[in-house]
Amino acid sequence: MTVELARHTGRSFDAAVRAAAAAGRLVVQPRMGFGDAAQMRAGLLAVAGARAATVGTITIDSYTRTGNLVAAERAIAGGQALNGFPLATHGRAVTGSVIRGVGVPIQVRHGSPTPQPIIRAMLLSGMSATEGGPVSYCLPYGRIPLAESLANWDETCDLLAAPGVDAHVETFGGCMLGQLCPPGLLVALSLLEGLYFAQRGIGSVSLSYAQQTNERQDLDAVLALRGLAAELLSAVDHHVVVYTYMGVYPRTEAGARLLNDSAARLAARTGAMRLIVKTTAEAFRIPTIEENVAALESAATAATAPQAAATETGEVRAEARALVDAVLDLDDDVGRALAKAFALGVLDLPFCLHPDNRGLSRSYLDVDGELRWSDIGRMPVPSFATTTGSARLTSSGLLRALTYVERKFDDQALSAEHVPELETQTPTTGDPHVPHR
Repeated sequence: MTVELARHTGRSFDAAVRAAAAAGRLVVQPRMGFGDAAQMRAGLLAVAGARAATVGTITIDSYTRTGNLVAAERAIAGGQALNGFPLATHGRAVTGSVIRGVGVPIQVRHGSPTPQPIIRAMLLSGMSATEGGPVSYCLPYGRIPLAESLANWDETCDLLAAPGVDAHVETFGGCMLGQLCPPGLLVALSLLEGLYFAQRGIGSVSLSYAQQTNERQDLDAVLALRGLAAELLSAVDHHVVVYTYMGVYPRTEAGARLLNDSAARLAARTGAMRLIVKTTAEAFRIPTIEENVAALESAATAATAPQAAATETGEVRAEARALVDAVLDLDDDVGRALAKAFALGVLDLPFCLHPDNRGLSRSYLDVDGELRWSDIGRMPVPSFATTTGSARLTSSGLLRALTYVERKFDDQALSAEHVPELETQTPTTGDPHVPHR
């Protein structure tokens, strides 16, 4: 495929993030996507104008994410509201009018295990920064076999590594399932997908980690990810991006704000360069442009507050390194190694129902809210990572674990008398941003 040299190149995305970091500023980024082109442009311009160091996001709609381009076209023709931007349907001219002169680098976020049409449209429109991965966009919520996802991402990497394309790819591997996945496995998956991209010719990558349930563990995890990335990915440009908690969100505005700001402090304390923010509307609906900008500015302010430097215990690093080494020992090709690892149970996601996941591992929250293994299945993790004799989660215990962060931050907000009454809306089940990854 022949494409024009991208105007918003992937390396310029990474360079902008690095330049902000050199100036002592955390880059903050929304999960933002609108079906209407004018609204999408307004959102990008608002992000660019925020009182923060920002990069823009174009998040793809669910129809496009799942490959149903006919439905996306019908929705546009019928004036139907979409939960993201239908990049592959709007076409080059419309997308060009959306991104032209925005003033900040833009990343396309899509959530698809079949991303080739999206990536082709992205490159033709003049953008080359995106995210995802063959494991992270398949096992958590995909329906296709892992082998098929790997083949799709091999083709996608060929597009992104083609002559004249200067791509940046962010792995979603550190965000698997959003919650209840112990940090060592998240760090390992992020690194492995980063290695997969690098092996397939992508010269600029970012490594993700999603905030979990315990600050000490999160600090340890992000420091481990940075340290191991420096060892394993020294041949490519890379930086670390932290995601604000991806699970059940607080129902109060103040609780949501506390959680978003705590993620900003996590990123700042650990030297991560970029943060994906969430808003005060997260539990109920897709946020407005104004709510996204408020979240960006709040997080940017929180990141500048004086705070103690983070220190690493080494536990997460040891677990992640053991898993990475075990996978890489399976095959010289990282993609084939990943497929073998899941088939053998060397990698095994707790509570993941995809048929290509062995499903032998289980996790739980200890009394301090730290994520621990109650059963490691066949994974070769260090002995300290497992709590011997710990009980498996019951259905009620699982529900409490899933809502732990929601209750923790809402309780903090209420006890500090920061907020009025709880929202009277009924919260959505799951994440209203499902494609907003």
